[in-house]
Amino acid sequence: DACREIRDLLLHEKKFEFNPKDGIDNPALSLTEDTEPRTRAVPHADGEGVGEPRFYLLSKDSTETFGFCLHEELGCRGHVIRQLELGGLAQRRGLQDGDRLLQVNGHFVDNMDHQRVVQKIKASGNQVLLAVLDGASYEAARALGRDLSQMLPAEIRPRLCHVVRDKSGFGFSVSGPEGIKGTFQLSVRQDGPAERAGVPAGSWLLELNGASVRSYSHAQLNRKLKQSGSKVTLLVASSAVEEFYRLRGLQVTAALADTSWLPFKARELHMVKGPAGYGFLLKEDNCSSGTTGQFLWDVDVGLPAEQAGMKDGDRLLAVNGESIEGLDHQQTVLRICAHEDQVTLLVIDPAADQFYQSIGLSPLLSFEEGDPA
Repeated sequence: DACREIRDLLLHEKKFEFNPKDGIDNPALSLTEDTEPRTRAVPHADGEGVGEPRFYLLSKDSTETFGFCLHEELGCRGHVIRQLELGGLAQRRGLQDGDRLLQVNGHFVDNMDHQRVVQKIKASGNQVLLAVLDGASYEAARALGRDLSQMLPAEIRPRLCHVVRDKSGFGFSVSGPEGIKGTFQLSVRQDGPAERAGVPAGSWLLELNGASVRSYSHAQLNRKLKQSGSKVTLLVASSAVEEFYRLRGLQVTAALADTSWLPFKARELHMVKGPAGYGFLLKEDNCSSGTTGQFLWDVDVGLPAEQAGMKDGDRLLAVNGESIEGLDHQQTVLRICAHEDQVTLLVIDPAADQFYQSIGLSPLLSFEEGDPA
């Protein structure tokens, strides 16, 4: 009976097979949005069983929460899913108490500092893609010395690219099936603006300047490109990434994207207070989006703030690694003063801030891609 069950399982999973050349080499991975998850145990020679990662795309509006807390617990390894809200988004999708979080928007997070993982989820805004493993399977995999990152697909992230036209154009052309809306594949000119901006040849166009192209005809897309002037921002996906979402009926958005190719970055400033202080003023003002932000002004020449790279008009995003989103002016000042003699600020200049607001993304996402100067 056990052999028959394993045989039936293997036969059942053949319909989920992917071409390994497309970068997805685990045919049993499932991305669940509205159905209850199934965790199947994969037998090992030593008799231990390790289940498979489960994927959840959580989408909420600005008044909701994702409906769970992420814990770091003494004597319990990994980032632990706890406090699922009864009837909340996470519970409705199928997340379970004790699940271990492995991946956030395509980033492997099991080996990351807990606070940084929490920040990644917050920076994702209203949509986040999580990969989790049930607690028992997680402990079994760790006991077996398994590389948990190898249990996940190599690449499931679209790419966000900002293309600046040169005298010959944007450096890409668009093709698609005759009479079908929203399906556009890009041909990229070698060493042209699009290739230099990170657009992969043969990728599929998902968004143009922050708007989905799913309803566009070819003529409408060309018109939108002409209206863009000298700059366009493209959300694109390789065939493997596009297939990963398309087969599951899910829409990919820029919140899930790799932003490492964008020229707009947040900056981390580490300052040690001098005899005259840090040398800047913090003022509360309205952002172009209409929300309230904390801005840095009156940067004094020669003092720690200027030496760290602060510029007048920079907007403050985080203090000592913690986002200040939702904090008022006084609360932000208290965060800065929490350590008497030094502080690390994450800031963004006005042009970069305007760019992220125009496409509806948090600029915190840009910092998560690497280690800006």
